[in-house]
Amino acid sequence: MAVIHRTTMEPGKLELLSAWLPTRPWYTGSAAEPRLARVGGFRLDDPQGEVGIEFMVVTDTSGDVPVSYHVPLTYRAAPLDGADQALVGTSEHGVLGRRWVYDGAHDPVLVDQVLALLRGQAEPQAQSVSDTPDPTVTVRPADGLAAMTSTAVQDAKHGTDVVLDEGAATLVVARVLEPGSPGDTEAPGQVTAVWRPADGDEVRGVFLTLG
Repeated sequence: MAVIHRTTMEPGKLELLSAWLPTRPWYTGSAAEPRLARVGGFRLDDPQGEVGIEFMVVTDTSGDVPVSYHVPLTYRAAPLDGADQALVGTSEHGVLGRRWVYDGAHDPVLVDQVLALLRGQAEPQAQSVSDTPDPTVTVRPADGLAAMTSTAVQDAKHGTDVVLDEGAATLVVARVLEPGSPGDTEAPGQVTAVWRPADGDEVRGVFLTLG
């Protein structure tokens, strides 16, 4: 199980994301430096215990209307080969030392664990507490889902498509989160979760969809 360290990161996650988000095609704001607050998320465990996996939700209040973004991140002790374009930044962790922080949609370890989650073989973990399942995350496993490999990642205005086995399936990573009810959003091959927008009540929306 991943261990959540009560320590510092310099620069912090929100600092890294404030510089990175405006470079993404799915960023809807106009501010060069968004005003971000962390409002939700969950984690998955890497069975090898090497890579941190976090699904973070941040709300940008720099515009007239707050916008919540879903940002899967991975944390590594060394650079990920061939993933320079997915690097969010580096940070000094108070316990673990330098960490390379990546857009998790490009990280094969995160993709493997999302597929394990959709097979019912992994359990969502609390974002800030060690070894604690997160009951606010709802997973509807996909029947007959086999192991697959990411073969391409495509960013667009609607979000990020992770192409599996050269088109056999696509993992759609929602980026701009829209609230919905479980009855509307839950279907086989989907992950829904709760977050709290700025100055609002908790809501649930789709985070990941396999199609």
